[in-house]
Amino acid sequence: MEKPIIADVAPKPVKIEEGKTYAWCACGKSDNQPFCDGSHGGTAFTPVVFKAGETKTAYLCMCKHTSNPGFCDGSHKSL
Repeated sequence: MEKPIIADVAPKPVKIEEGKTYAWCACGKSDNQPFCDGSHGGTAFTPVVFKAGETKTAYLCMCKHTSNPGFCDGSHKSL
């Protein structure tokens, strides 16, 4: 099984806007972290697409090991 590249070992705070759709990078290869730029091509990874339910600051996962894809769950603390 392919493993993602760890982009950082801390979450990235990002302002997300209600009703807007986002594509979180799951592979770690994107130059536009934490968002997908299509760099996953040729891998087993696909971005996680989500629609923001509210406008807020979200802490998006940069280690790519979260059990809540897209959002930090503290998994980086055990890497």
